[in-house]
Amino acid sequence: MKAVFVDDAEKINIKEIDIPVVKDNDVLIKVAVAGICGSDIHTYKGLHPFRKPPVVIGHEVAGEVVSVGQAVKRVQVGDRVTVEPQIGTGESEGVMTGQANLSDKRLAPGMGDWLGTMAEYFVSPEAQVIKLPDAVSYEKGVLVEPLAVGVHAARKGGIQPGDRVAILGAGPIGLLTLMAVKAKGASHVVVTDVLDYSLDVAKQMGATAAINIKGKPDWIEEAKSKVGRSFDKVLITAGVPGIINDSLNLLKKGGRAVTVAMFHGQQDFDVEQLQQNEKEIVGCMTYNRPDTEEALDIIAKGALPVEKVISHQLSYEQADKGFEMVDKKQDNSVKVIVSFEQEG
Repeated sequence: MKAVFVDDAEKINIKEIDIPVVKDNDVLIKVAVAGICGSDIHTYKGLHPFRKPPVVIGHEVAGEVVSVGQAVKRVQVGDRVTVEPQIGTGESEGVMTGQANLSDKRLAPGMGDWLGTMAEYFVSPEAQVIKLPDAVSYEKGVLVEPLAVGVHAARKGGIQPGDRVAILGAGPIGLLTLMAVKAKGASHVVVTDVLDYSLDVAKQMGATAAINIKGKPDWIEEAKSKVGRSFDKVLITAGVPGIINDSLNLLKKGGRAVTVAMFHGQQDFDVEQLQQNEKEIVGCMTYNRPDTEEALDIIAKGALPVEKVISHQLSYEQADKGFEMVDKKQDNSVKVIVSFEQEG
């Protein structure tokens, strides 16, 4: 089968490799589409904490089941599916409480023997496979996993109906987090970024306001003016310097900020403001099964324009172009997905 490898930093190659072996509890999926995620870009740049080149890249997927192991009971050949691409291992508290994201030894595609999703075929344990309703296309199905990140962020933020929420960062995760908080009933959602085209997508997806903060020292007051006061919750979906303090400055007293983005290194913030105003900063790591199920439900209902996050759909032969587009913000790229076949 053909597979997309990150061979070295910023070096993508397509190689012919063996189709993965299907063990007793495994499901073999013929990949229709796979997504390029921000964490894939970290791998592409050689910066990811555990996915290191050379590696078959990708963890977002949608496709059709073509083979199942002898012990598989819930999934059958012909099912249209996506995958929750993480497995909690070991005897950590996270595993024992059903929170795979808190596992001490979390396994994900691109780690060890588990190859990534950007290949003609992808193998997954049955427990991680999720059936897609007939009404959910593969192009929407591949968004279940990144939307689950947004759903988990909304859950960690404790988003309630009527909340006024700021989302700092209009990349794919920020935009899908916008969908998640709207599904929770947030009344006002302001999205910030430094790219106009991403902010245009945020407005198309239902943001109350979208603010380009580049060169605007007073953007925090502008954001507050859009909702009439300080924010109840701030979700941080861009891991840039100074953004923790920005979130604290946006929050009302007693408000909560959630760190969704992948940060590198230390972040300084004003502990005095945190303490004296009883504000909170909450960590957020991937998702768990209830988040994935809720994400699929949001997509299946079709009430929110989740698919507008997809800006480009390329053939897998153009994967190198897709990674460069996302990395360098070329051609107004937001969410890029890679096709291995055309549905229908």
